[in-house]
Amino acid sequence: MELRPYQQAAREAVWNEWESGRQKTLLVLPTGCGKTVVFAKITEDAVRKGGKILILAHRSELLEQAADKLEKTSGLKCAVEKAEQTCIGSWYRVCVGSVQTLMRQKRLQQFASDYFSTIIIDEAHHATSDSYRIILDYFSDANVLGVTATPDRGDQKNLGQIFDSLAYEYTLPQAIKEGYLTPIRALTVPVKIDMTHVGTNAGDYKPGDIATALDPYLEQIAQEMTKHCKDRKTVVFLPLVKTSQKFRDILNQHGFSAAEVNGMSTDREQILKDFADNKYNVLCNSMLLTEGWDCPDVDCVVVLRSTKVRALYCQMVGRGTRLYPGKSHLLLLDFLWNTEKHELCRPACLICEDADVQKKMTEQLEKNAGIPIDIEEAENQASEDTVADREAALASKLEQMKKRKSKLVDPLQYEMSIQSQDLSSYVPAFSWEMQPPSDNQKKDLEKLGINPDSVENAGKAEKILRTLAHRQMAGLATPKQIRRLEQYGFQHVGSWSFDAANNMIQRIAYTGWKRVPPGIDPKTYQPEVNNAERTV
Repeated sequence: MELRPYQQAAREAVWNEWESGRQKTLLVLPTGCGKTVVFAKITEDAVRKGGKILILAHRSELLEQAADKLEKTSGLKCAVEKAEQTCIGSWYRVCVGSVQTLMRQKRLQQFASDYFSTIIIDEAHHATSDSYRIILDYFSDANVLGVTATPDRGDQKNLGQIFDSLAYEYTLPQAIKEGYLTPIRALTVPVKIDMTHVGTNAGDYKPGDIATALDPYLEQIAQEMTKHCKDRKTVVFLPLVKTSQKFRDILNQHGFSAAEVNGMSTDREQILKDFADNKYNVLCNSMLLTEGWDCPDVDCVVVLRSTKVRALYCQMVGRGTRLYPGKSHLLLLDFLWNTEKHELCRPACLICEDADVQKKMTEQLEKNAGIPIDIEEAENQASEDTVADREAALASKLEQMKKRKSKLVDPLQYEMSIQSQDLSSYVPAFSWEMQPPSDNQKKDLEKLGINPDSVENAGKAEKILRTLAHRQMAGLATPKQIRRLEQYGFQHVGSWSFDAANNMIQRIAYTGWKRVPPGIDPKTYQPEVNNAERTV
């Protein structure tokens, strides 16, 4: 199987991490981007190197998918470590294993601690649990790859506690832009669901409380769905089985052909097959279909299981992001949950890393309730508006600091000047990133014109230094040039070239640093793209 460019890049990045001594690394790919294909190829590579490989997962469906994909992509077959089945004595080099089985000490002690050279964890956002840690601690010399679409967790446990690095990340916006996932249109539905009395447990809302809050609105939600989902293949996520069954009946009363599936359904496989064959156009479930289930022609997702866990929200929406012939986009229905005292995942969480941009985008979607809006376009507009707000706030701050002179540029001022969302939204993930900046980092920052005393941690320092290096290679204005020209009122100097900034500074110097050149308004001036500005 020929890998897509990002899949091949991910494969190479993982091996680079292992060969560089970073033993436990993460790979992040959005749902629908073939993470199983990638780790199947990495498994094939590891087999060629003579090792034994363990693929770990917490659900049977995931283990079956991994084994099936590995055989289809490489011809390799797998042994199984689950319940009464074992890989010990098998001549297969690859084993798919159940976490629940392998975590037992009696089971583990049947293996030598160096039995596996490589361990691959599917749905690695679960890997901070004790069950995974027991296994990883036992096979402590193995290279470990964690694969997930959703690296953040609801209980706020940091995957950096388990993994040494992030080898590669391919984002949802990248996948949509490059044509590997379908575009998403969010439609805000004006149903205000009161969540005032919904409590939380283990970092998320209590399903029973959500069900109680949701129940009075099911009829109204079904009426709204008749306006937008009649001709769509829809998956609905609900908090409890009984709520899911009740909503199925309501939808059928409104003219839908709806089915319901749950973990106790004896005919689950048949229902899923019938839905795939279009015998139903709506499938209701209580969190059964968040992982390990694919139906590419789903083109509408309704999330009625409110959550504050971004990983869970992404998994639900991800059931509809795969490409399918004739499918132009995924429609995501978003309701106006009354959550003043709670955080809540909304469509903006899928695409926005920055909290301010998320808030701005959510506000804009709510203002346009009833109109499907492409989330990428909404994010771009929200980003522009947020940058404008930040610039206004920075301008106010700079006005207060006019009398203060400094040879070095404040890093916050620099972020705003170059409009870098990567810097402004940066949050350290791994332990080394959280440490104070090193002496060498401070020295390099000061040499390049940035005040190191205002840089909070080593990760941020490294991010700024990389940005400075990339800008230098691209021939863009330096921090000192930006600071100097902003003192004279010039705007957006961060986008200027080095030569254009140098030219203007020379012209100002020619006046004895008293004023800008005649005929130039610094508030509106922008150098020509070709930088063919006349010399002094």
